[in-house]
Amino acid sequence: MTAVESRPAGVLSETSGHRPFGARAMAFVALTKPRIIELLLMTTVPVMFLAAQGVPDLWLVLATCVGGYLSAGGAGAYNMYIDRDIDALMERTAQRPLVTGMVSPKECLAFATALTAGSTVWFWFLVNPLSAMLALGANAFYVVIYTMLLKRRTAQNIVWGGIAGCLPVLIGWSAVTNTVSWASLVLFLVMFFWTPPHYWPLSMKVKGDYERAGVPMLPVIAGNKAVARQIVLYSWVMVAVSLTLQPLGYTGWFYTIVAAVLGGMWLKEAHALQGRANAEITGAKLKEMRLFHWSITYVSLLFAAVAVDPFLR
Repeated sequence: MTAVESRPAGVLSETSGHRPFGARAMAFVALTKPRIIELLLMTTVPVMFLAAQGVPDLWLVLATCVGGYLSAGGAGAYNMYIDRDIDALMERTAQRPLVTGMVSPKECLAFATALTAGSTVWFWFLVNPLSAMLALGANAFYVVIYTMLLKRRTAQNIVWGGIAGCLPVLIGWSAVTNTVSWASLVLFLVMFFWTPPHYWPLSMKVKGDYERAGVPMLPVIAGNKAVARQIVLYSWVMVAVSLTLQPLGYTGWFYTIVAAVLGGMWLKEAHALQGRANAEITGAKLKEMRLFHWSITYVSLLFAAVAVDPFLR
């Protein structure tokens, strides 16, 4: 039972009172999902250093980050608009602005549209048209393919829907070079295979939320053993792909060592989770969130190595 089940999404409770300006402003920021955007920019900027083989134009970096925030923020707001019904059923999302009524659905839709249009114009004129189209494509993929078509229909939702979160890598590369190269495609694939084993542990933790909302995340329709097996499979492929940059000639010894060490630590955590799942351990002792938290550290350090490597070659 949650505090929002007694009222429709987007309707203020009787105790909510008026909507103060400060709280409203923070609610609009929350619509953009800033924590997710932080992770997206964490993969975008280092790729710009690799593409430039050194320090890229810092004004270009700033323009790309601003455009990326606007684009991803628009996608996040569209997502909250479309998912406001199921957000009201899940404890994890019960305080989102449309559920509490701090922002109305019409305001959210207008905000999302303004951010998306603004980001496209921003990228087109201040970065380049290719980056603008990639950003718009990432936005459309997240909203239409993932949120509208896949999320409520298939357990493969996060696998294919995660492509939207991989595109910032291509955007960062194209911002510097106005092209898409094999190096950027390799890093795109790293993020593609990273996304499911990053998100599935969290889905295991909040499986009850997804069951209540009728969202068929893999942990909802498969047991922990099956999910852990998929996590290990994707993890091995991700680590293998991450190690191909050096043979292809895009990175040197530093990145390769960091990728190998981080990959080894990831695989240790993934196999440990599988071992606990196979032993039918449940509850807090399953420790599924250890891999979720480590996955964020992994991608942060891996892409930091991407940025540092050009200076050590």
